[in-house]
Parts: sequence; structure tokens; C-alpha cells
Amino acid sequence: MTYVLWIVQILLSLTFLMAGSTKFIMSVELMNSMAKIPLPGWLIHFIGTCEILGAIGLILPWLLGIHPKLTPLAACGLVIIMIGAVILTVAGGDILPALFPLIVGLLAAFVAWGRFRMLPKMP
Repeated sequence: MTYVLWIVQILLSLTFLMAGSTKFIMSVELMNSMAKIPLPGWLIHFIGTCEILGAIGLILPWLLGIHPKLTPLAACGLVIIMIGAVILTVAGGDILPALFPLIVGLLAAFVAWGRFRMLPKMP
């Protein structure tokens, strides 16, 4: 189970690092031209920042053993972002493309569930 969680965590981390950095590399105008529902620039950058921090939070706390409870919390935060992505995609009229953020969100929920179960029990 630990190996599966680590594989999923690494893949999710790479996915969110790429998605988050893209929100800073591409211009807001270009991103909004590709989207059916345009978002304000500050919101796009906020989501990108959350994705990058979430990607770091999926790996470092558990790996270093410093506040490991932050790893499942980061996964929960990424689930919230993916819920928003699914809602925006479906609201834009795209049902099939909404499967990608749905699957990514389910994988993040799996990491949150698995890592919460592995936290040491408090007396």
C-alpha cells in the first residue's frame, strides 16, 4: 500500500507542478482564449500557486517526517481544486474532458485517505 501511495503521490505532484507552473508561464489572455468560461487573472494565479504548494505538500512533509499530517491535508486541498475544475468544465458544456480532473481528484482523495490512515494514533 505504501508503494502505491508513493507512486500516486509522485505522479500527482508532477501533474500539479506542471499545471500550476503553466498558469504562470502562459498569459492570462491566452489561457482565457482557450477556456469556455474565462477567469480573472488573479484567480488563475491563485489556483496556480495552490497547485504548486499542494504538489510540494504531497511529497515533502511525509518524506522528511516533518509534520507528516500536512501531506493528507495538501491532498484534501487539491481535491477541492479538482472539484472546482470539474464544475467549471461541466458548466462550460464539456462532459468528457471533465473526466480528467475527476480522476485526478479521486487519486488525490485516495492519497488523503491512505495517508490519514497511516498517521500515528493519538492517545
